[in-house]
Amino acid sequence: MQKLLNRIICGDCIEVLGKVHEPFADLIFADPPFNIGYKYDKYYDKVKKKNYIAWTKGWMTVCKKALMPHGSFYIAIGDEYAANVKVIADELGLFMRNWLIWHYTFGQQMKKKFARAHTHIFYFVNDKNDFTFNDHAVRIPSDRQLIYNDRRANPAGKMPDDVWNEYSRVCGTFKERTGWHPCQMPENLLKRIIAASSNHGNCVLDPFCGSATTAVVAKQLGRNYVGIEISEKYVENANKRLAQLVLAKAQAVVRLKGGKSANLFFNTTELNELKRLLSDVKIPIKEITTDKKTLQLLTNQFAVRMNNRKTYRIKEMQATLEDLAD
Repeated sequence: MQKLLNRIICGDCIEVLGKVHEPFADLIFADPPFNIGYKYDKYYDKVKKKNYIAWTKGWMTVCKKALMPHGSFYIAIGDEYAANVKVIADELGLFMRNWLIWHYTFGQQMKKKFARAHTHIFYFVNDKNDFTFNDHAVRIPSDRQLIYNDRRANPAGKMPDDVWNEYSRVCGTFKERTGWHPCQMPENLLKRIIAASSNHGNCVLDPFCGSATTAVVAKQLGRNYVGIEISEKYVENANKRLAQLVLAKAQAVVRLKGGKSANLFFNTTELNELKRLLSDVKIPIKEITTDKKTLQLLTNQFAVRMNNRKTYRIKEMQATLEDLAD
């Protein structure tokens, strides 16, 4: 197991995981080819339906064997084979906790039918009574708090709905875009999944590593990762992306220690979590900093997210947000 940890392994996930005899993954996120005709570096995503379904059962089976008894298993899939994934999961003894819909902007435009603007994300667990779910890490302010000033509102915020519309597809003009992989998941979507369904130091497995977003986010959140990717080219680029992350983190630490950052209140972990919260709530920073009530709610929600018994003050939050807005 140790030889796999914090590595991107070049190979077929069925072959690689077929050689593993003990479960090791606390969380699996799989974003396989959808069998809709994409051309990847080493794989053409268009095979006969029966072959694709058989292949899907094969990789899901080896992933199930690699999943710890308390583990969680998320699968992103398109319309064409979502039902098949659910049937296979039932056969493997997985328990579905949510059938999530990721609804995004910049959907694929069609000539003869409505534009495709969503992906299915299944959330399964091995044991319906024993699993990791950190609700504090994903809660957001509710409309009862933000709009209606309703005393019945949970002060800890609300859970996100099972339709996720906070995250756009990563398009070619986005700064986040790597440019060398045709299908790239947004980091903030993976941050929600990894923060909710794993703990610090856990192992996150991605059997279709692709652009390495899962590994990058796992590393950012203090998790270990195992990535498997069939393309040598993608593995090389994934390792470069991870190396750039390490360098950026080191440079950020130097800036903070050197007093070169205007932000004097939050460390890099807190800043990353604040950015994730801002992405989830979708409220402009200027609107937050100029409204005392919203600023207080965001400060409280941030304290819930951090879950570290630390007191966060409004003035510190305001200064940090203004720093981020510059």
